[in-house]
Amino acid sequence: MTTPAALPHRDAVKAALEAQSLPVGLGGAPEPAPASRMYAVLYFTPGRSVTESLADQRTDYDGVFQVTCVGPDEERCLWVADKVRRALHGPVTVGGRKAWRPVELGGPPVLRDDDVSPPLFYVPIQYQLKSTS
Repeated sequence: MTTPAALPHRDAVKAALEAQSLPVGLGGAPEPAPASRMYAVLYFTPGRSVTESLADQRTDYDGVFQVTCVGPDEERCLWVADKVRRALHGPVTVGGRKAWRPVELGGPPVLRDDDVSPPLFYVPIQYQLKSTS
C-alpha cells in the first residue's frame, strides 16, 4: 500500500508547466524573475488521502492547487494563462501513480497589482488533481 504524497504531485505539475517554457515559482515569483515579467506561480495544498475501496486503503490522492499567471499587462497575463491551460490539458506524470487530467476550477477575472512598480497583472486559476497507486 502506497500512501500518496503531495510533493511528487507538485513536482509533476511544475514539470508540466516548465515543459511549456514557462518560468515557474513555488509560492512566489521565480528567482530571478524573468525580464519579460511573464511567469506562473504554483501554490499547492497537501491534498488528502482518499479511500480507494471499502477495505479502507487510503492510497488515492485528491488535492487542489493554484497557478497564478502573471504578466506586465492584461493581454500577456492571459497569454500565460493560455500556456498554463495547455500545459495542464492532459494528465500529468506522477512517478509510480496514475493521475487523472487536472480539472480546472476557474478563478476570478484578471487583476492589477498596483503595489509593485510598474504594476503587474495576475489571475489565479485553481485546479483539482487526483491520482491512484
